[in-house]
Amino acid sequence: MSKSMKKILIILSLALILAIALGSLGVAYAGGIRGIGLLGVWFFLTFGVIVVLAQVIPAGILLTSLIRAVFTPYRESEIPIRAT
Repeated sequence: MSKSMKKILIILSLALILAIALGSLGVAYAGGIRGIGLLGVWFFLTFGVIVVLAQVIPAGILLTSLIRAVFTPYRESEIPIRAT
């Protein structure tokens, strides 16, 4: 991977984490949590979402691979021949 590609990937990763963190901070604040509890809920929600995404993305890839393998004819050009 080139150096510029790594920089772009790092920037996109940080932007995603920042967006999740600000969203969870907004949800916690709107839910009425104030003070030091806001910080705890903010970390809990942020890292909870990140952990869930880390599990859901590979699971989604595996599920789509399974669906594609089940519904796509694997050997279209072969003719079944009965062995006698």
